[in-house]
Amino acid sequence: MTVKQVRVFALVLWTSLLTSAPGHARTISPLEGLEALRRGFAGLSDFTADITQEKRLSLMKRTMVMNGSLRFKKPDLFFMEIAPPFSSRMLLKDSVIEQVSGKDKTPNRIVLPPEQGLKQWFVKLSAPITSLPDGVDVQADLTNAVYSVTISPQGKGQVKDISILFLADGTIKKLIINERNGDRATMTLKKVRRNVGLSERDFRLE
Repeated sequence: MTVKQVRVFALVLWTSLLTSAPGHARTISPLEGLEALRRGFAGLSDFTADITQEKRLSLMKRTMVMNGSLRFKKPDLFFMEIAPPFSSRMLLKDSVIEQVSGKDKTPNRIVLPPEQGLKQWFVKLSAPITSLPDGVDVQADLTNAVYSVTISPQGKGQVKDISILFLADGTIKKLIINERNGDRATMTLKKVRRNVGLSERDFRLE
């Protein structure tokens, strides 16, 4: 190999290392993160997606991997269905969660504190954000083109914090939910389809 060939090889190798290196996370202000989330969701009315969920249960000390789908419609409807062998369906309407799982199909109902309801958050996101909302702590960063916003409600609700990873157009890539009992759910979204025209009929447990 000639000296010139060695230099070309070294340049190619160095370039490949740079382009394959993981992106550096840049901390941004909470307001910048929330405003990016608001702008991204401004043109969104609903979406559907396939998901892979990793659920870590603190009591069992193990992680379960599940597949399924979800739907969302502004301002306060969220539906998730998990495929067998962990079959379950969950409907969140504002601050009320209803879940069906197991063989008996008996619904389980959880009422969240009003300040954790979906509708309240989308009211807050309906206008440019110039100050942090009351009752929450917010952290944000930007890695390449992916924003990450972590919202930590103050108080004694079941949810400790929620992290949303999303693109500038509002496409959600990942949701991470930490509960106060130590449980953790990580949902990776795939095949996201925006503004497909969902109606309330698409948000039923039956």
